[in-house]
Amino acid sequence: MPNKVTKNDLVDAIYQKTKCEKQVIQSVVDSFLMEVKSSLEEGSTIELRGFGTFESVLRKEKKSARNPKTGKVFTVPAHYVAKFKPGKELKESLLKKEFNIKND
Repeated sequence: MPNKVTKNDLVDAIYQKTKCEKQVIQSVVDSFLMEVKSSLEEGSTIELRGFGTFESVLRKEKKSARNPKTGKVFTVPAHYVAKFKPGKELKESLLKKEFNIKND
């Protein structure tokens, strides 16, 4: 299993399981992501039972952030960020996951 899964990887995986046309799957995935984005922009919470909840939250202003490369201190204005909280079923499935940790 790759460490990074792209949107095309998701489309291919769904295609393998459903044998629906890839164009239809691509359209559904794109529509789903656009709907999540627009709902978050409107301030809505998206709840996908068993998977998790997406919401937009206001991050406070930081008065003294520092660029580590230049050392310049600046202010980061308050802004909204997307937040994801995993659902119970997702949490439980990840707790059961076995990790293959390599000792170097």
